[in-house]
Amino acid sequence: QVQLVESGRGLVQAGGSLRLSCAASGRTISNYAMGWFRQAPGKEREFVAAITWSGSNTLYTDFVKGRFTISRDNAKNTVYLQMNSLKPEDTAVYYCAAGASTIATMNMRASYVYWGQGTQVTVSS
Repeated sequence: QVQLVESGRGLVQAGGSLRLSCAASGRTISNYAMGWFRQAPGKEREFVAAITWSGSNTLYTDFVKGRFTISRDNAKNTVYLQMNSLKPEDTAVYYCAAGASTIATMNMRASYVYWGQGTQVTVSS
């Protein structure tokens, strides 16, 4: 079992930055692809970014490309999401997830087995 705990929640003005962390425990995440998803009120949970187990490949959804960066530190069993140039439409609960997915399937919710409880990000205009 892998337990994931997100941190870094906050309220920020449009154009600001936040860094989310996802700390894993129970097992090493070094063998797992890691992803970030988000869910806004009344909307489906959607893919944001993912990174392969080695960190050599990343994938982003179009609306965060150039603004968000996913990274990982397997020695610390932690994944990060650096969010810059935040927009009000980025407001959501952000979830990290771990799974044994391939590059082609890293954007699919079904590829992930373990999920964190989520952390709130609010961007004011």
